[in-house]
Amino acid sequence: MNEAKPEVPEVPEVPEVTESGKQTLAYGSWPSPITAESLVADAAICTNLWHQNGRTWWTESRPMQAGRIALVCDGTDVWSEVSVRSRVHSYGGGAWWVDGQDGVYACDDTDGRLWHVSASGQARPVSPEPAFSHGLRYADGRGYSFGTICVRENHQAASHNGGEEVNEIVRFRAEPEGFTADAEVIASGADFYAWPRLSPDGQHLAWVQWNHPNMPWDHTELWVDDQRVISAVGSVVEPQWGPDGSLYVVSDHLGWWNLYRVSGAGLEPVLEMDAEIHRPAWVFDDPSYAVCDDNTVVAVAMRGSLAQLWVVWPDGSEPAMLDLPWTSYISVRSASDHTVCAIAASPTQEPTAVRINVADGSHEVVASPGRSPVDVRYLSMPQPISFPTTDNTEAFGLHYPPTNPTAQGPVDEQPPLLVLSHGGPTGAARSQLQLGIQYWTSRGIGVVDVNYRGSTGYGTAYRELLWGKWGVSDVDDCVAAALHLVRSEVADAERLLIKGSSAGGYATLCALAFHKVFAAGASRYGIADLKALAVDTHKFEARYTDRLVGPWPDAADLYEARSPICNLDNFSAPMIVLQGADDPVVPPNQAEMIVAALKQRGIPVAYLLFEGEQHGFRKAEHIVAALEAELAFFAEILGFNPADNITPPDIHR
Repeated sequence: MNEAKPEVPEVPEVPEVTESGKQTLAYGSWPSPITAESLVADAAICTNLWHQNGRTWWTESRPMQAGRIALVCDGTDVWSEVSVRSRVHSYGGGAWWVDGQDGVYACDDTDGRLWHVSASGQARPVSPEPAFSHGLRYADGRGYSFGTICVRENHQAASHNGGEEVNEIVRFRAEPEGFTADAEVIASGADFYAWPRLSPDGQHLAWVQWNHPNMPWDHTELWVDDQRVISAVGSVVEPQWGPDGSLYVVSDHLGWWNLYRVSGAGLEPVLEMDAEIHRPAWVFDDPSYAVCDDNTVVAVAMRGSLAQLWVVWPDGSEPAMLDLPWTSYISVRSASDHTVCAIAASPTQEPTAVRINVADGSHEVVASPGRSPVDVRYLSMPQPISFPTTDNTEAFGLHYPPTNPTAQGPVDEQPPLLVLSHGGPTGAARSQLQLGIQYWTSRGIGVVDVNYRGSTGYGTAYRELLWGKWGVSDVDDCVAAALHLVRSEVADAERLLIKGSSAGGYATLCALAFHKVFAAGASRYGIADLKALAVDTHKFEARYTDRLVGPWPDAADLYEARSPICNLDNFSAPMIVLQGADDPVVPPNQAEMIVAALKQRGIPVAYLLFEGEQHGFRKAEHIVAALEAELAFFAEILGFNPADNITPPDIHR
């Protein structure tokens, strides 16, 4: 009688432990406390900030509340359950502003209507009820004793304007019983308006306007009281009045967005340097400088990805750079004499609302992100890099090497590298703590955030290098960044990944369609069809591609040649595609055409469609699902086992 031999259990491989106490584990499989859930759990990220009459107001993005933007006054949620958001230009921004007394004007994202909200939370409507949801949209206003002046985007008038919504500057007057039934139109006729600002004496209104095919970073005009004041070649933006009646603007007519004072002789320099005192106006009302009550001017200057805070003293003494612990600033506003409030961040600190006394450099935290800080030992510090690229040009980026206090990779291997391509494409990589990047580096995957040609922070000439070259130069720079780090022996040539959203998703699709460098890619609502973008997108970007690619339809051949959807036979690398079902900028059909083509060709592909999401994911469960799906997908393709207990997406092979 034969006896069955007992099974010998498989002995798991014991990871090597080095003298430093670190385990040697496969890259990508390192255990990390930075989970996808930690990106959204208890998160309350400040998005805008004002100081008014001793009170501090701000808004918080709350993923756990379905992406709600909450209005907060001195730490109290004052407009319960309402999400404050504008959809002007589709990207919004400037959705609320102080009234100059004890309340604010704010847009309810339910239908786009404008309301006045007091510090106690009492709300009354300002604008009329729209004929349909978001038929009338408001942004970028200021409050005055008589009421408010702001930008309005009228979608109800589109049928009378060749199908395109009407943008204008309007005024609402406050009455004892409420507000005027409808807005008074102050300025109209241009395609776009921004920054309407009334002088301290109430006698002069300044604003910026521009027309197709320009974007606000291309060519704009400064107007005051129905008179065009500046119409030079270039971008003039961010008008602000000082307490003494001086009018300040930012202009790039000398090759950098610098700060000037408007005078009868033209523009007088206030702060000139090889740095950018402005960020591209994708959203409204993100001020890069403030004029304090004592005429002290405080400005954010961007050099590459690094932001510095500079002070211009009212006595005319030499401008000074403040020694502060942050490398990124947004929403810089006056709080009193020589004091500003801002949302500041650094490579070890998420965006935090702060108040800064520029006279002595002292500062205090007004509102923190809300969640527990991350152990800094798990944080990878961004390392600025430059590298050669095509056309004998230099490009830039931030490299984040894998970092983990408990694990290291095999000594005979280099780590995988994830190339990030930012959106816009007119935008920039940020030198601040982004847990979405640390999620990868703490697991043993390096990241490079590329400031390709066309990015901000390197002057007008660098930004304009993408004109006529979109889908070529930006993609070449992503490829060049990856290969540069391979040559530097900090990345594995066989395990290069690429990921991007929107225009960054387009760069990802182009990289996989036209280059054979990457092992896999992830596209979030990436642009697949340039023709569709040119003929069927929202008004703000309706002519954006005229400069980036060429005038439509004259350059139709270029649009086809650079559209991934028209070059499906070139795809060979696996891909995960993530898309919002309600995206007005990049409709789901673009993603679905790419997915269908990859399936037909037998290339591994995963597709996640998120209901209720638009151009960007706001809901906590979708943010978590998207990030975990990307990790699981890349793990399947590269052959490592994540330490996380996550469910891989369905991969069609």
